[in-house]
Amino acid sequence: MKPLLKLIQVIYSIYVILLFVILLLIIFPFVLLASVFGKVKGGNIIYRICSAWSDVWFLLIGIHPKKIKKTAAPRPGDQYIFVANHISFLDIAMIVKTIRQPTRPLAKAEIAKVPVFGFLYRYGAIMVDRSNAENRKKSVLQLKSVLRKGISIFIFPEGTFNTTPGLLKEFYDGAFRIAIETQTPLLPVIFPDTVKRLHYTSVLSFTPGVCRAFFLEPIPVDSLTIDDLPALKMNVYNTMKAALKEIADGGIL
Repeated sequence: MKPLLKLIQVIYSIYVILLFVILLLIIFPFVLLASVFGKVKGGNIIYRICSAWSDVWFLLIGIHPKKIKKTAAPRPGDQYIFVANHISFLDIAMIVKTIRQPTRPLAKAEIAKVPVFGFLYRYGAIMVDRSNAENRKKSVLQLKSVLRKGISIFIFPEGTFNTTPGLLKEFYDGAFRIAIETQTPLLPVIFPDTVKRLHYTSVLSFTPGVCRAFFLEPIPVDSLTIDDLPALKMNVYNTMKAALKEIADGGIL
């Protein structure tokens, strides 16, 4: 029975991937047109196009994103540094599906090399090469510039997939340093189901079902200085870890 179920999963995964590519090719001309308006206005248009793409893709593949908010935020006009746990490639699609306000994710520079998808990312995200110190500095400046323009940003503070037995990996300082220096509140987001819908070990591991996004209470940074960075980072870490544990234990916050 298990080999048959595995075969069905592989066939389903191929369908999901093909649909991903087909829909991407359909929206690409609109992305090209939007790019003419520049990184700010054009980027916002591209983000909305990607949100529409995610609506169709998730519907057709039988994965049902569910947004669960412990707070009324995010609301149109509010600005945040969103931070989330990272454990699946599906996390990226969940960003544009569940956050419906102008937002720029911080993404790995290697993605920009992917045909078609890379072009979209160059306009809809801030690229970073973590192996290059100068590039990291440049990406931080770009993130701050985006915030000054009233656009939110999205950062995975773990940096990459959490493949450890723990609920979270250690956080990098970047998101918290930017939050303090720009006095922008942090809004933690938990993606507990993406790894069940698509495991990080294989792109042929898609499974249909519910995929929740939990939006926690915003964490203000008013009057904090750079000396408060370690405490802020630990506060956010503990908040997200506690939420992940509660969800794993069957709680719904």
